Amino acid sequence: MSRLSTTPNAQIMTEARAALSGRWALAVGMSAVLFGIALVSAMLGHLGSLLDVLIKGPLEIGVATVFLQFIRGQESRVSQLFCGFDRFVTGLAAYLLMILFIFLWALLLIVPGVIAMLSYAMTFYILADEPGIGARAAIAKSKIMMFGNKWKYFCLICRFAGWFLLGVATLGIGFLWIVPYMMTSFARFYLDLCDLPAEIAPPAVPAEAEGYHFGDE
Repeated sequence: MSRLSTTPNAQIMTEARAALSGRWALAVGMSAVLFGIALVSAMLGHLGSLLDVLIKGPLEIGVATVFLQFIRGQESRVSQLFCGFDRFVTGLAAYLLMILFIFLWALLLIVPGVIAMLSYAMTFYILADEPGIGARAAIAKSKIMMFGNKWKYFCLICRFAGWFLLGVATLGIGFLWIVPYMMTSFARFYLDLCDLPAEIAPPAVPAEAEGYHFGDE
């Protein structure tokens, strides 16, 4: 069953800011670490691109873990950004499968690719929350969770357009604060989908067709 998010996006963002209150120094420090990793990867050229592919999935699990802790009011540490490397194969598999599925949809048109990307948006939060789940199962669960919620999530992303411009205007420095704000908001959106009662059921999709048929989006 899919769950419809009814919490207004404005409230989600307000709660995200509240969750970061008193913890901005830690959040900014985490952003700095992530930007540092991205900078090193960019400086390494083709080797950096390969490295980025290898670490992106496990790192995303760590990022999801940290910002779920923020929104839940739990203790967080910078070192937890790397907790996903304990599940390196699962994280890598999830990232590669998502990229593959999004690429296949994008071959049709840009819009199907964007819809696929929104469908898989909860994958790493699911992996962070459920240590025993596999990559394919997490992607499939994300699709179910996002059924009926993709437009609302897209609107939440669009709410950060002005913040993004502010980050650019500050030569990237502003992103040290903007990224934690965004990620905590997205984590709050995930919790909204987890906590609401089931309301609608997405159409069944054969297991062998997972990720390939646009009709279930």
